[in-house]
Amino acid sequence: MKKFMLLYLLMPLMVIGQNKNVINTTRAFPKADKVLEFEKALAAHAQKYHTGDWKWRVFDIESGPDAGGYHITEGPVTWDQLDGRGNLGTEHNIDWNKNVSVYLTDKSSSMYSVYQDSLSSVALSDFTNKISITHYYPKIGWGNKLRGVIEKYKKVWDASNEYVAVYQASSSGQMQYALVTRYKQGLKERDPSFRKPFKDRYEAIYGVDSYNDVLEVFQNYVDKAWGELLSFRADLSSK
Repeated sequence: MKKFMLLYLLMPLMVIGQNKNVINTTRAFPKADKVLEFEKALAAHAQKYHTGDWKWRVFDIESGPDAGGYHITEGPVTWDQLDGRGNLGTEHNIDWNKNVSVYLTDKSSSMYSVYQDSLSSVALSDFTNKISITHYYPKIGWGNKLRGVIEKYKKVWDASNEYVAVYQASSSGQMQYALVTRYKQGLKERDPSFRKPFKDRYEAIYGVDSYNDVLEVFQNYVDKAWGELLSFRADLSSK
């Protein structure tokens, strides 16, 4: 009985100790002739209904298969916060359904991701205006192989001041690691003259021809991968 009471008393501390490392990502695709109306409605909705822990950061998707869409991130929060959030309210839902979604196509996506502190070379909240995302999908049963590669990547990023936030998808379709490169100095960081090629930096740490081990993992244990560029839209985001 005493052990039960002690556990009961400790439960609030266990909840408080949860990390705010969960983000929800929604992708919205407006009709081609309704982009301006959609942006106006989206900005008003974000600034009225998504504040505090639930604030939105909105990005233009500039390249890749989702180019032309909008990448909306909410959070970070804890799983417990998500569990207790409940319905967002009639007023919120009416605003979204009548003033925002009316401008959207049928294409959309939504997912939960968990920030991986041990794999990242930048803090979760250290945001930038220009980012790229590379999506990696390991084959079933081989997620740890890919994770092992990313663990080695982190050492390379740290050594060359390359800021990459790593997220793992959670109950949101095919298993995925998303590597979000945050360009603190803008897209000029992508130019080959800014940093040595990644392969050279990798082999400077792990030895000559060591990058072949990375290629072997991708060839044998990764199902697919794709990338994209995004730009932050402060005018559409929560204030």
